[in-house]
Amino acid sequence: MYRPVSQSTSPPPAVAALAAAILAIPLSAASPMAAQEEPDDPIARATSALRFRTIGPTIMGGRVSELAVVESDPSTFYVGVASGGVWKTENAGITFTHVFRDESTASVGAVAVAPSNPNVVWVGTGEPNNRQSSPWGNGVYRSTDAGRTWTHLGLEDTHHIGRIQVHPRDPDVAYVAAVGHLWGPNPERGVYRTTDGGENWELVLFVDEDTGAVDLVMDMADPNTLFAAMYQRRRRAWGFNGGGPGSGIHRTTDGGDTWTELTDGLPEGDKGRIGIDIYRGDGNLVFALVEADARGPGQGFGQGGGKNGVYRSTDRGDSWEQLSTTNNRPMYYSQIRIDPNDPERLYLGGAALYRSSDGGRNFTPDAAPTVHLDHHALWIDPANSEHLILAGDGGVSVSWDRSDNWYQLRNLPIAQFYEIGVDMREPYHVCGGLQDNGSWCAPSDTWSNQGIRTRDWYNVGGGDGFFTVMHPANTDIMIAESQGGNIARVNLATRERAGIRPRLRPTEDGEERTLRWNWDTPIVLSSHDDQVVYAGSNILFRSPDLGQSWEEISPDLTWNIDRDTLTLMGVAGGDPQMSRNDGQSNYGNLTAVAESPHDPPSFIPAATTGGCM
Repeated sequence: MYRPVSQSTSPPPAVAALAAAILAIPLSAASPMAAQEEPDDPIARATSALRFRTIGPTIMGGRVSELAVVESDPSTFYVGVASGGVWKTENAGITFTHVFRDESTASVGAVAVAPSNPNVVWVGTGEPNNRQSSPWGNGVYRSTDAGRTWTHLGLEDTHHIGRIQVHPRDPDVAYVAAVGHLWGPNPERGVYRTTDGGENWELVLFVDEDTGAVDLVMDMADPNTLFAAMYQRRRRAWGFNGGGPGSGIHRTTDGGDTWTELTDGLPEGDKGRIGIDIYRGDGNLVFALVEADARGPGQGFGQGGGKNGVYRSTDRGDSWEQLSTTNNRPMYYSQIRIDPNDPERLYLGGAALYRSSDGGRNFTPDAAPTVHLDHHALWIDPANSEHLILAGDGGVSVSWDRSDNWYQLRNLPIAQFYEIGVDMREPYHVCGGLQDNGSWCAPSDTWSNQGIRTRDWYNVGGGDGFFTVMHPANTDIMIAESQGGNIARVNLATRERAGIRPRLRPTEDGEERTLRWNWDTPIVLSSHDDQVVYAGSNILFRSPDLGQSWEEISPDLTWNIDRDTLTLMGVAGGDPQMSRNDGQSNYGNLTAVAESPHDPPSFIPAATTGGCM
């Protein structure tokens, strides 16, 4: 169970930094390390006594990929986390147990409970998102004792799994929607089927090495009928192409032996990511959320064009009609859910949670206005439409009034850290930048017998949090940043903030110059002079006064390649593409910077996204 842990005295300063890095990892809620012989190395001896413990934060959750609820007892459900394994509750979220933590991967994309036997739980690893930070997994796992133990069942090279469907009467029959590699082609993608509990697999639907299955739904009244959303996409360091001719909807009516691509009424040409759902009360009623309008240069993500949106079939997919153009950022969400008791009530994932009360013709983005943005999973209780469970970048929330109000479950330590820092006070504080949840700090020790509590964490920055750099001598001063080089100096005593992002001076002839910042901008505080800070865009900057002023100390350190001249899956970067370059605002920037420990004026740009000169 996750509960606060009582603290002992702080570790010696010599191991404080190492301890901080260990303590700040959410997955550290593991069992004590096995006893080992005392090592000869003095540093190894000093650190061998350290034990993993979870310190949070729980106030801000990480990215949740999937929810799986035991429908015969909805107080029991599983939470699949993009980089935090699987958590289980048996009391509607009052406490959680980390049930998938000792396996060789922590990234989860799909979780499914067998309807005929809730002790049988399937997990597909590798979250099915397309972000630069989307970790991949190593296939499928199965538990036959309700999550206490797991067996790895192969499909290692599928990398990302979008959905698992289990036969309603036979827990050994399951289908896996494998998206495949994000950064390149591979043949292990499509829809897999097993009829013997995962001992053997058949690839029953395959399009090509660029196209995988991202969503999969089964008609529970006729489990031989399934719909698969095939998805062609590719990410590279310079950008993203989220569609192509391989994307589309396929249907089988014989349990996967044969498949038919469904096209009547759906957009012609290239498509992107697609989400599907079947109405429980009538298997002929199927809804799809379709990405179809390619984006050209200068076009960002959003609602999309006229072909994007919600499509409905009333004849089991034989024909479709478009009802709405609503489709918020398809490559990151594409989740559509029908109320199992009311086909007029639909929900769409997105930055906001969308809802419709007229069968999908009109949507409003007000289904969860008080919940953290970015919604990736939604479960609606088939026995009570007032009861919903919602999950995404902010963790897990529950509604008991059909999405009008929500309660966030703030007891899951699943925050995703991009970067971790530690200061030199006593007890030392651990700080870090979180995915989509700002930057937070907490003491490594407290006087409370409850250990480090939610209230002990304090916010020091917004946006996606990244580097948190603490001053070694003045613990009131730190530097925090959000995406794209938005750097701020923070006074922790007064809570004053000052933006210190470097800016370029115009050229001598007055021409404005622009900088290219990485999403996770590298920042380094000099170990030789605690007033000197380095920050890197495509140019390296140095500040002698903690960011009050900056000087350029390098030229452009990248190749400055025009990514519109590069191709993704045969499409030139400047041509229209689905979700074009979503998540990669620019290309050719620094990703890491290191200062020489021997020669203070020297520096080493360790890595760039455009090649280092």
